[in-house]
Amino acid sequence: MLIVAQILLVIVSILLIAVVVLQSGRSAGLSGAISGGAEQLVGKQKARGLEAVLSRATVVLGVLFFLLTVTVAFLL
Repeated sequence: MLIVAQILLVIVSILLIAVVVLQSGRSAGLSGAISGGAEQLVGKQKARGLEAVLSRATVVLGVLFFLLTVTVAFLL
């Protein structure tokens, strides 16, 4: 059981790192701040498409990482 939990922990860790690296930074929307504030006038749009999927995947993988880490620590 311990070996299975450790293998799953490694897989989830690699996937979590990959998902976080694929996300765009928070400062990506600030490039238009110098040329004008059109985004502030219109309002911010909700995350769509790939950004929403990556955001949800980050939350799910983060929870799985936490649970697997606690499980491995308990089994040791």
